[in-house]
Amino acid sequence: MKGVHSSPPHRITHAGRVRGTQSLLQIQAQCWRRPGLIARELAWRWLFGIPALLLLFALGRRLLAILFAAHTGVEDFSLQQPAMAAQIVRSSYDAIAPPALGLARWAVPLLLAGWAVASGVGRAFVLRVLVPGRDLSPVSLVLLQLLRVIALVLSWYVWFVLVRWAAARDVTHVPQGTEPNMVAFAAWLICLSLGSFIVWALWSWVLSIAGVLMVAEDRSLISALAASVQLGPLTMQLVEVNLVLGIVKLALIVLAMVFSAIPLPFQAQMSGNALYLWWTAVGIWYLAASDFFQVARLAAFVAFRQSRSELRSNM
Repeated sequence: MKGVHSSPPHRITHAGRVRGTQSLLQIQAQCWRRPGLIARELAWRWLFGIPALLLLFALGRRLLAILFAAHTGVEDFSLQQPAMAAQIVRSSYDAIAPPALGLARWAVPLLLAGWAVASGVGRAFVLRVLVPGRDLSPVSLVLLQLLRVIALVLSWYVWFVLVRWAAARDVTHVPQGTEPNMVAFAAWLICLSLGSFIVWALWSWVLSIAGVLMVAEDRSLISALAASVQLGPLTMQLVEVNLVLGIVKLALIVLAMVFSAIPLPFQAQMSGNALYLWWTAVGIWYLAASDFFQVARLAAFVAFRQSRSELRSNM
């Protein structure tokens, strides 16, 4: 096949005839050997992400100040006392919901627009490396990324509605004389969070491959979205890779939590600034690892799409 060796992330032989995960490790190794590609992804994500995190940190501090000023007793929260814990959850939500909604009215649109612009332009430069010889189309990619982040926010909203239902069922609106079940609510919270994450991983590939089609095949936004759901056998490869990398992201979250908890038994020797520096290092490691797998996913989508096109042209 001609052109397969023109760019390292495209060196995937017979990708159209093997499972997606069979080529994924090879693609990840090829991406690892291209630090410039990873640097592009890290650059646009962190140029937006650092100011966004600082903004969220400032807003979070303001909400925490409001919460502690309300004297809801959140510092005494304990699952071993379900009745008191339920009251703390109820009063804390009532205290923090109005100011949180007020801040969200301007912070959420600002962050959505900023993310769409940063990710659209940044993804265009990354795709230019993965699909050489193609013109940049940042405006269309910005619109696509705006659509993606709106879909993500809507999925968060559905998760929040389901969590409120679980809270009402087991904590805040239990029948009189019945003890709130904080353990059941915690179980619902975990299951709903994992379920929402898996559902997003199962279908969000449509928006990712649409960006690849826009650049590689010079399609419009509408045409790329229509083509992304008509990929035939390639669809299962994309679903499989997206789901596997979603599970990898969950594993990274668990590892970050484990690493963050390592110093806790040694607080007498490691506390204060040293502990905060450790948590910062773990956070940076998690973000860098997550960004690397984002590059690997995009490279896999490009490679699978190219192999599909080559197989069709040779038939």
